[in-house]
Amino acid sequence: MKRLTLIFLPGLVLGIILMWGGGKAIEATSTDKFCNSCHVHPQADISFKKSLHYETQSGFRAHCVDCHLPPKGDGYLPEKVRTGLRDVWSYWFKDSASFDWEAKSKLDHAVTHVYESSCLKCHPNLFPAKLTKEGMDAHLYYDQQVKKGLDIRCINCHLNAGHYDPNYLHAKNTGFGQIASTGEVYTEPAKVESFTGFTEKIPGSGVSFNMKAIPAGSFKMGSPDGEKYRNPDEGPVTEVQLDPFFLGEVEVTWDEYMTFFAQTSRGGKTATDQKAAAPEVDAIVGATPPYGQPDQNWGKGKRPAISMSHHAAQVYCQWLSKVTGKTYRLPTEAEWEYAARSGKETPYFFEGDPKQFMKKKLFSSKRDTAVINSFVVYQENSKAKTQEPSFVLPNPFGLKNMLGNVAEFCADWYSPDTYSKYGQGPLKNPNGPASGTEHVVRGGSYKSAADLVRSAARSQTLTEQWLKTDPQSPKSIWWYSDCFYVGFRVVCEFDEKTGKK
Repeated sequence: MKRLTLIFLPGLVLGIILMWGGGKAIEATSTDKFCNSCHVHPQADISFKKSLHYETQSGFRAHCVDCHLPPKGDGYLPEKVRTGLRDVWSYWFKDSASFDWEAKSKLDHAVTHVYESSCLKCHPNLFPAKLTKEGMDAHLYYDQQVKKGLDIRCINCHLNAGHYDPNYLHAKNTGFGQIASTGEVYTEPAKVESFTGFTEKIPGSGVSFNMKAIPAGSFKMGSPDGEKYRNPDEGPVTEVQLDPFFLGEVEVTWDEYMTFFAQTSRGGKTATDQKAAAPEVDAIVGATPPYGQPDQNWGKGKRPAISMSHHAAQVYCQWLSKVTGKTYRLPTEAEWEYAARSGKETPYFFEGDPKQFMKKKLFSSKRDTAVINSFVVYQENSKAKTQEPSFVLPNPFGLKNMLGNVAEFCADWYSPDTYSKYGQGPLKNPNGPASGTEHVVRGGSYKSAADLVRSAARSQTLTEQWLKTDPQSPKSIWWYSDCFYVGFRVVCEFDEKTGKK
């Protein structure tokens, strides 16, 4: 008994010491100061101190672990160990100066580091007495979607709560679109006498843009079975014949879209804009002001306009047609791919194997991305945001950013079996299925890896997913609340027989 006591008591004492020491270690490594010793990027500390969680109305101050670890008893320790090992690995084997902190602060990255259970632990009542009607509608929508099994989280709407980000404020941007005209104001659109590229002028503004003449021709639409990273909806390959058309040299810019908004929107107009508006423009009802900053504070000007819905893009084309006297519209999927390929049957309009442009595994040889970097704004060179047209070189048709920068709306309804229903061809000016629920999106974006910016790669609008955090009920028909990587470019029709546009 005495011998057993001599063994048991030291073991008990040692166990208590280890438990006490372990508790102290967990406590010491869970402070904001300790977290910031590794997460040294400015967004982490500065944006946190400007957030709603730093100085709450009740006086409670949230800490890093309150959001970035699950509650104790709900997998806290395993997640702390996993997070700690990941951070130690990054500390020793990665250079924090090379990290794209702006990209890491965006929603699609943040959702992987904030736990829904932590949000609900502090905010168990989704319908407090002081909640606004907009908040009530948004929380009711959240509750309904969770019950349906949709992956929607508190952070989808409340990213701004933990780290301040002006792009995620729940306030209507009533000042959006209030632009002051400077310099020359065009009184009439461009006159086009022949099938050559021209510079369109938007009446009532000082904004112009270039249109390229795309000659008639035939091409093989889709990707062959052997193309790397090919998806089933890209085939079978179909022979297509197209009439000539004009296509925007670049995606519709913010300068162009803001002119449309200023002349047609139901809010955001100034007296100057009203006077400068082209005749009868008010017959077309444009968008209401958006929530937050649709450009994500990356800048407007020559950057591609983003965040607008497919419906808004179509209304833009109607407006542009009216003010210029021409027929503008979204490109068909066939027109888009024909222009993107510009005579090539390879994955891109330039030389290169998609596999060689993709991220390599550990210890793999270095990639040569100089060629793709010259022509495409994509995941590897975009700095997680859109870029101006001068960032890249044009394709053989003189078009920029057909691949990458922002994905682009097409006029066609999307279907995964579109090509198989087309048959062998040749097809003359196909325009896709007669009906559908989502529209075709092409080209990939600044977020896309090299495989998704191939000429044949197809995608589609995701309307419900792109409106998850829209606080309005019903949801906006003009602006996507959760999609910042899709824009559009315009086609101007050309009649070979009459020469009319």
